[in-house]
Amino acid sequence: MFYIFHGEDSHSQKETLSSLQAKLGDPGMIDLNTTRFDKPMPLTSLRHACDAMPFLAKARLVIVSDLFSSTKLDKQFINELVAYLPQLPETTRLVFLESKSLPGRHPVLKLAQQHEQGYAKEFPRISGSSLERWVRQRVAQKEGQISGQAVQMLVGNIGSELPILENEIEKLLMYKGGEGEIGVKDVALLSPYAAEANIFDLVDAVGNRDSRKAAVLLHQKLGDGDDPFFLFSMLIRQFRLLIQVKELADLGDRPPAISKQLKMHSFVAGKLHKQCQQFSMVQLEQIYRHLLEIDIGVKTGRKDLVTSLNLLVATLTSSD
Repeated sequence: MFYIFHGEDSHSQKETLSSLQAKLGDPGMIDLNTTRFDKPMPLTSLRHACDAMPFLAKARLVIVSDLFSSTKLDKQFINELVAYLPQLPETTRLVFLESKSLPGRHPVLKLAQQHEQGYAKEFPRISGSSLERWVRQRVAQKEGQISGQAVQMLVGNIGSELPILENEIEKLLMYKGGEGEIGVKDVALLSPYAAEANIFDLVDAVGNRDSRKAAVLLHQKLGDGDDPFFLFSMLIRQFRLLIQVKELADLGDRPPAISKQLKMHSFVAGKLHKQCQQFSMVQLEQIYRHLLEIDIGVKTGRKDLVTSLNLLVATLTSSD
């Protein structure tokens, strides 16, 4: 058979592929009988891999990544591929992994949907209530429990990044040890993205000149027992990242390119890119110098950090 898994949810694609591999027999022998193509190749190379007989296994697995998404294939290649696919040996499983959704009119996708030997499944990026349902199902599959508010907090902090959500769920379940429901306090305690999200909210309020909200968020963080020095270090880090992202954004770079260049996760790059639009580069540089002055003042004993943080928020949200 030949399969087309297409769409932005690469995590679920890989899970489905792993499930397919598990059905083919001994993992060691399947690895021995697996061929991968990670960039465009001549059709003769693909046919050679597919036509080869499996070695001491019932099937060969051929995996082709982003053949249709990453390059413009000529019409002859597509026509020859469409003609070849129904002739695949019974011992071959050919899987096309596409990181973008293919248009419904794509000839190979249409063939997979219509031919008895073909199979197509789209994996769109999930969000909103579908994403919250995914989290609840994941926790339930691992025999855990999680509150609705904890689900919302995880999804709000991390977004549609399923591998990160998976890791955070594993961490939370290990922490709970099968006893009790995962709650908001557990997420706030164990997930670094929770702390990051709170800083994003505080900086958002500063960028919007919302003095009341910024003050409430700051007092809430301090009232929750957060170390003022940790909070201050997070603010320094946030504005340093905003300066780096702003510089690249002003040059025309989009979040995917920024993520790659600064070696940060894509969802963090996206949030920083959106947030840096609230500030000019001059404003960001002034804020960073102000943070440096506070740092020196606190370390030399001339300033109290909590007072300085309150004055900082008041100054930055001033309408003057």
